Amino acid sequence: MTKKITINGNNIYDIDSFYAEINRVFMADEEWQIGSNLDAFNDLLYGGFGAIKNNEKIQLLWSNVDKCKEALGYKTTKTYYEEKLKPGTPFNREYFQTKLSALENGTGETYFDMLMAIISEHPNIELLR
Repeated sequence: MTKKITINGNNIYDIDSFYAEINRVFMADEEWQIGSNLDAFNDLLYGGFGAIKNNEKIQLLWSNVDKCKEALGYKTTKTYYEEKLKPGTPFNREYFQTKLSALENGTGETYFDMLMAIISEHPNIELLR
């Protein structure tokens, strides 16, 4: 049997609100929440905790996805990379500078694109829009 999970796109307007929605939907029965990063989101989709218990079949309905595509688009992604490049941050500056340059040149992925790529790596998850 396929489990159905719905992400409410109306609750998403930036990266933090995306993770708030993900925690609301996927982590409601847990006593902890995932952090606001792509690796944590990827780990969540593998299952074993939260709403996905194992490698079970999931239909993931993401409502108002076009709104989210814009909210997690160029401007948000540019800010995300610029935060990673601030002096004193522990991140790989060369990596994030390359990502920012690609974004600015129109060849890079937005945060939304990165989320879509992560979801597509999980064959047990069918994304419905």
